[in-house]
Amino acid sequence: MKNLPLIIILAIFPTLSFAKAPDCHNWPMNITKGWLKNAKITDIYNLDESRTKITLLASEKKKKDLYTQIYHFVFFNKQGNTYEVITQNEASHEECSMSSVNSYLISNSRILY
Repeated sequence: MKNLPLIIILAIFPTLSFAKAPDCHNWPMNITKGWLKNAKITDIYNLDESRTKITLLASEKKKKDLYTQIYHFVFFNKQGNTYEVITQNEASHEECSMSSVNSYLISNSRILY
């Protein structure tokens, strides 16, 4: 019973530890869709947004409330073609658009019938 307070503190500690990085996937996703359109890779109005896969690959704290975030997006169009893009940008809890978005197309899969 002497260790009960220590056990309780250790059980609660992970929930009290570090602040979570901001969830800012919308900013790089929207900028990347514009980039795909401007680069004439795909018509963004043909994308099926409900199938978009979003993965936060890395979030590194640079300064107080400033994070560099790396996202992996997989966009699907209505014909089943996929466009995989990696993005890099800076974000904070106050503002997701702390920097421009660097987008890199890593895969463009087209289904040919």
